[in-house]
Amino acid sequence: MAAAGVSICVEAVQENQIQECRVVERADGDGQEIQEVYVQPLSMSENLSKLAHKIDFYKDESDDKKGSSGDIEKESDDKNAISFQPSLWPWDSVRNKIKGSLTEMSVLLDVLNITKEKRYMILDQVSQPAPDPKPQLQLQLLSKKSALNEATNVLLNGAERLRRSQSEMGSKPQGDFHIELLKLRQNWRLKKAGKLILGDLSYKSAGSRYWQGGTFEVVKSTSVAEGSEATLPKGSLEVIIPSELEGVAYIQVEVKVVPEAMDLMSAILKIPSGLGTIPTDAYWQQKLEVAQNVLFCKEIFAHLAREAVQSKSSVPHLVVGNQIITNIFPGIQLSIVLCHSPGKEKEKKQSSAPHKLDHNHVLEHSLHQLLRELHYKNIHFSPPHPVTSVIGISKKRRLAGPSALSRSELAEMMESETLLHQIIKQTKHSVLRLRTMKTIDHYASMQKDPNLATHWNCTNNSLEASCRVVITSQGYDLRVWHSFVLNIGVDMVKAVTREGRVYTFSYEERELEDFIMWQISQHQLSVSQNLARMMGWQMLSTSTALGVGDMEDVGTASSLVLASPSHDRVLAIKSGPSSGVKVFLQCHSKDHNGKNRAVLKDIKWQSIGTDFQSVDLARFDGRSFASKFELLLAVLARSSK
Repeated sequence: MAAAGVSICVEAVQENQIQECRVVERADGDGQEIQEVYVQPLSMSENLSKLAHKIDFYKDESDDKKGSSGDIEKESDDKNAISFQPSLWPWDSVRNKIKGSLTEMSVLLDVLNITKEKRYMILDQVSQPAPDPKPQLQLQLLSKKSALNEATNVLLNGAERLRRSQSEMGSKPQGDFHIELLKLRQNWRLKKAGKLILGDLSYKSAGSRYWQGGTFEVVKSTSVAEGSEATLPKGSLEVIIPSELEGVAYIQVEVKVVPEAMDLMSAILKIPSGLGTIPTDAYWQQKLEVAQNVLFCKEIFAHLAREAVQSKSSVPHLVVGNQIITNIFPGIQLSIVLCHSPGKEKEKKQSSAPHKLDHNHVLEHSLHQLLRELHYKNIHFSPPHPVTSVIGISKKRRLAGPSALSRSELAEMMESETLLHQIIKQTKHSVLRLRTMKTIDHYASMQKDPNLATHWNCTNNSLEASCRVVITSQGYDLRVWHSFVLNIGVDMVKAVTREGRVYTFSYEERELEDFIMWQISQHQLSVSQNLARMMGWQMLSTSTALGVGDMEDVGTASSLVLASPSHDRVLAIKSGPSSGVKVFLQCHSKDHNGKNRAVLKDIKWQSIGTDFQSVDLARFDGRSFASKFELLLAVLARSSK
């Protein structure tokens, strides 16, 4: 009876039915075996047709609902069954059920229409009895009370902090802590690490490889009691800087002359001590600027020291402690020193601290500028930045593919000058420029005749400079002058004359001195030629490389032969770089002219065969060779008439 109301689901066996069993011999011939033949499973269409045949369309479902009743009910059912005649249409029961369902749906639609108009029926939720409100009300009151207590505590704490900050602002005229913290955040990198406020002074974002960290801590300043009085700080906040970045530091660059007998190891550089200290109560901005300068100087020196050790140049570089020493020219030494004073010296030493040694301010500024340019290039790339390209590649490298650059061109593109190589090149140019200046000034002060004037170009750069040297004679500078241009590079000097000839000299001073002496001799010869042309003298011959006479110590001598307007006198001028200017005069002899009058009828040939006599120009009046030579030409031309 317990299982009378339980529904049982009966499913077909998943395995195939066995149709027959056969006895067959084994394939290997060893005995016999039983082989089972299974019935093939029905397809879906066959299974559906099989199930449709099992449906009895003439059976009434009311029979299934009837239970085992008494004899009276059985007899009535038999009578009804005898009197009932089933319909001939097999789907009649299905039609009746669908019709009944349609009737029920129509009734349901009418009910919904009535309830929607709210005229005849109202469907409301049945109200449930309200629970007892006493326990819920107590919980709500307790939660509200705790929330009010927490809000009150927050407001009281905030008011106390505001009251304390107002009292501090009244006693400190310097300003508010938060305002100064805002100013600090605008100029320096800050971050929050738990309850600490930390800042960073390093150049890691600019591609720095220096190991020294630049982390500093920002704290709120407090008054420090000293005896009975309290010393108020200069600001509302203080910065705590690492001990490695305290004190004063700078980079010292010195270019000095070293005897040739000394080498790099024997060179000793004096480092100044007692560079000065920063007071402990200094303003935070001053502290951070000094600390960043110390970090920057240390980074410069670390960068140069690494390049000096890794370089494979023919000139060795020496790195000892905080010094970098190298030779740029024979006898000229470059020293780069990191001077750092931690600021822990006593006051007595600070008062007697010596000043900095003689150093090169221009090269120190260039060194700072080179490192700043390197950091700027690491974080600023040339626009535009293509989407499919790696950030950091230059525009020339991005166009290497479309431009079809060769392997050698790509290799040259990858090579870049180191910071140490650039500062060495600038030092060489600086030394060569100073040598050129001294050489020109030396000859300008020594030479009273002619005059040397130098005009330096104001648009020079760190590796190239140019100047024009003008040679003039006093009183004749508007008519007769000679000039040449000097282009000063890294390790050579190029001279361009007025005729367009280019001469290249090395870093040796002697080569430039010889060239200036040769240009002075050429100027004296051009002065003589121009004066003779203006006074009517005829030029017979000229030569820039005279092959007769005594040999010059420097270069070659030049010559000029002139004839007077009456053709009875001849002047020969010889101008040499070391021997100076010499003038020779040739006049015709009466005896010689009388003997050869029948043969030599032209007057200009009468001076042939006579000797040249030297002219003492020192006895002529005049301040320069040009004035004396002009007087000589005038006297000879007048006496010939």
